[in-house]
Amino acid sequence: MRVIEVRWERQLHQAGSDTGLAVAANGQVVVHERHTRLVCLDPVDGSVRWDIPVGKWLRALVATGRRCLVLPQDTDRLLCVDLDTGERVWSADLRGWTGHVVVAGDTVLVGGWRGYTPLRALDLATGQVLWETADCTHTVRPAAVEGRFLIGEPAGSSARLIDAREPRESSAWLLPQPLVDPDYRAAFTAAGRDRFLMRCGDHAVAEIVPSTGTVREFVLPGSDLTQAAPEYVDGRLWVSERRAGYVVVDLADGRVLHRIDVRQPLAGRAVPIGSGVVIAGTAGTLFRLGADGQVVERAAVARRIRALHALGPAHVLAVTKGTLLAAAVGNRE
Repeated sequence: MRVIEVRWERQLHQAGSDTGLAVAANGQVVVHERHTRLVCLDPVDGSVRWDIPVGKWLRALVATGRRCLVLPQDTDRLLCVDLDTGERVWSADLRGWTGHVVVAGDTVLVGGWRGYTPLRALDLATGQVLWETADCTHTVRPAAVEGRFLIGEPAGSSARLIDAREPRESSAWLLPQPLVDPDYRAAFTAAGRDRFLMRCGDHAVAEIVPSTGTVREFVLPGSDLTQAAPEYVDGRLWVSERRAGYVVVDLADGRVLHRIDVRQPLAGRAVPIGSGVVIAGTAGTLFRLGADGQVVERAAVARRIRALHALGPAHVLAVTKGTLLAAAVGNRE
């Protein structure tokens, strides 16, 4: 029988947030807690590997390779720390109100959040400035595309690819409807190695395939969609709705496969587990869905969930109002 079981839980001593958590490729968990500390946790039991001061609240936290990039709100400085030891590798002074941190290969792109600052590219190894745009730029959160960056303006009619090591545009596409703005959250979703999805207009999702230059639109009339980026799970497009659910679309032909309503607002993303998916309701419940979109199990784990992340093939991380917890979705004999 499949079960959802909490394996460990850690007090954060602050309200948890989606921007204060990152999971590295090797499974290490990095979380902001106690208002000024950054802590690396063992994914198996939640034990502490290192604990360092970084500053108050975070606009961005990114784990990439053996590095962790931290952008606190109170220092106007980007920190790069060693993911294994917590030691500072470098720090780079930024303009005030810098937001968005995205890594493509050996380049870090910052800036463009809410139009407060220019875009600036830094070398990942040293933190040295490679280039900066002349003017302040308003962009949604960019995405990394094989050593380049995919960018777009909120309410804009196009998406563009720029080179990482110099601000040169290599490709651009017209969008069928204006690009929405999910603020500091991801705006583009990778669907495989050469396909990106984004929310456009009131009821649509646009798909871009950079290698062919093709643009396709999925229109979902009658759906009250959020501005969150669509999610990609096993060939299907998951688009969140304000009324507490998802519209699930077959990416091959655009057919609506399921409409999921768990009767409470959702937190975070849909996490694939085995042949199903785990989603989180903000009221504190984890739901496991089968391949047909039906709820097959639910487990109350906290008073309020604010974000949900994958942790390996059979675990999820839930950020709650004041804790971080890891739950296993596995077999009970």
